[in-house]
Amino acid sequence: MDGRDSKEGKASPLEKRVDETLYLSGRRRGAVLKEEIWFEGDKLVKYSLAYSNPRICGVDNGRILGYDNSHSVHHRHFKGKVEAIEFTSYEALVNRFEHEVRELWRIEDEEKG
Repeated sequence: MDGRDSKEGKASPLEKRVDETLYLSGRRRGAVLKEEIWFEGDKLVKYSLAYSNPRICGVDNGRILGYDNSHSVHHRHFKGKVEAIEFTSYEALVNRFEHEVRELWRIEDEEKG
């Protein structure tokens, strides 16, 4: 599917279907998990996953870890550094992100003692 309405041949409008923000508390006070997904018709065309905490990371608006495909490039943000990634599927990317966040939390907890 190319994002076009088959009846009229017009491009489907860009639609944000997921816009979730979770503000963490307790040991993670100040941290935010955010997910945004945009579609054209049935095709996922834009996404953003982010774990931010300005109390831990002073660069990139506090973003510790993030994945997105802005500028038509799939890439990973980590404490101010950006690197291109291979994108296989959104599900695989979400699994990778969740695994990395859990590992970051484990490290944060060890450092706090």
